[in-house]
Amino acid sequence: MVLGVGQNFTTSPQYITTSAGRRVGDFRNVITVGPRGPMLLDDIQWMEEMTHFNRERIPERVVHAKGAGAFGYFEVTNTEISKYCRADLFSKLGKRTRVAARFSTVARERGSADTVRDVRGFAIRFYTDQGNWDLVGNNTPIFFIRDPYFFMRFIHSQKRNPQTNLLDYNARWDFFTLRPESLHQVTWMYSDKGIPNGFRHMDGWGSHTYKLVNNQNEPVYNKFYWRTNQGVQNLTVDQANQLASNDPDYGVHDLYDSIDRKQYPSWTLFVQIMTYEQAKRFEFNPFDLTKIWPEKDYPLMEVGRMILNENPQNYFAQIEQLAFSVSNRIQGIEFSPDKMLQARVFAYGDAHRYRIGANANLIPVNRPRVPIRTPTERDGRMMTDDNQNGAPNYWPNSFDNNRDDPIGSNELRQHVTTTDIDRFESSDEDNYTQVRQLYLSFDQSEQDRLHQNIAEDLQYCYQFIVERALNHFEKIHLNYADGIRRSLENLQYEFYDRPSSLLSPLTL
Repeated sequence: MVLGVGQNFTTSPQYITTSAGRRVGDFRNVITVGPRGPMLLDDIQWMEEMTHFNRERIPERVVHAKGAGAFGYFEVTNTEISKYCRADLFSKLGKRTRVAARFSTVARERGSADTVRDVRGFAIRFYTDQGNWDLVGNNTPIFFIRDPYFFMRFIHSQKRNPQTNLLDYNARWDFFTLRPESLHQVTWMYSDKGIPNGFRHMDGWGSHTYKLVNNQNEPVYNKFYWRTNQGVQNLTVDQANQLASNDPDYGVHDLYDSIDRKQYPSWTLFVQIMTYEQAKRFEFNPFDLTKIWPEKDYPLMEVGRMILNENPQNYFAQIEQLAFSVSNRIQGIEFSPDKMLQARVFAYGDAHRYRIGANANLIPVNRPRVPIRTPTERDGRMMTDDNQNGAPNYWPNSFDNNRDDPIGSNELRQHVTTTDIDRFESSDEDNYTQVRQLYLSFDQSEQDRLHQNIAEDLQYCYQFIVERALNHFEKIHLNYADGIRRSLENLQYEFYDRPSSLLSPLTL
């Protein structure tokens, strides 16, 4: 394992200064009244260091708090996508674009282990010639919910109990069983796929449905998929528990060390294409985040390859402050009617303005490679550049030449058939068919481990939650529910009627 200390070692003198640039004469001792007396508050160098220390942490991400990142490039290997997308990023065979990548666990805190059973974040930033494009997804093609109203509530159910501050299996499974659209993701997460072997050996998906637009303003819907070129590998429960105990940062150093050894990890990007007519005929809502598009009907088209060949020089500056936002997009890539996607378009940028500051986009790792000109977005905390000097902060005005570009950055506007605007209930949609297909794709040993993994959680839940869960699993497949029942019996499960927080250890 690379320790990292002293990598920038130099023998030439580097004089310590205050933040104002004055050299420090004594960096070893505080100022005191005599050798044994009290210290004085006019020791400005100590005070500066102490006050900065008190402020050197920023709030951790509410989700995706623990992660690792690296830099590299994306290279186009197939220009067929240009028939569907006018983004210059894809316009030329061999064209390279710098990228930043961050991989993470989702529900746990920044100090948690990398090998917990959880979804993994898979976020990529392309520093394109048209601005930043952030493709922010997970290592699964689906998610637990389809309506953004339930996102905050779902995350709360996976976090710590507000009274005990312990993980609460009743809360987790209470939510899962009250929102059966989550069962597709639950089945994925509790299967052998649920604990990836680090970050290099997992696939990634944009998960949402996006819209591509070509030079003729012809739109199609699409999904993005990253296939690892290292091969998919997952950990067993025993392996994951052992690593959580002995090497909790396994995923972080595995990525860092592989790049340091010049064994650069890579992924191939594919897209699925669905025409508007196909979307009208699709058996499910094509914008439903709890559903997949079958590859046999919507085959994968290769686009290019991402290679990560550069480790961060400073984790905080380049990875902790790396602020992905779904709203960062470029010409030719637009948003579909996916409700969850539209909610994230707002939520991500707002989260970073709280976590980092109003000018988080000006931090070097977040700044695009193209010039920024935002005449009416001025001032605020962490204004790190010239603040556009003395230019007017209103628009339009008669003193500068700022203008919009209706031709060079046009968005596709389409007619929408008049329909009712309301809060439509989606919980009664088909929540079982695709889960059944996933379950039946597992062989018997995989199904047995899935049953066991779920039973390991359910043994700490109230009886009514267990019965509700088994009722849902029966609707997926009888063998699914029967297998979980048998696993519970093997665990000598009794229907506890008391809080799970008093019973459950911290398990994976």
